[in-house]
Amino acid sequence: MATQIGKRYTCEECEAQYLVVKGGIGTPECHGKPIVQQAPKPLPSSD
Repeated sequence: MATQIGKRYTCEECEAQYLVVKGGIGTPECHGKPIVQQAPKPLPSSD
């Protein structure tokens, strides 16, 4: 899996957050386990 610049990841065990500043090949890990990518936050409505 490739990591992309600007994506955020969160460790489910310690709740540490990571922001990718240099993309590459591989899976981000914390505590020896893969960490999950955060879902993007919705933009506020312009109504």
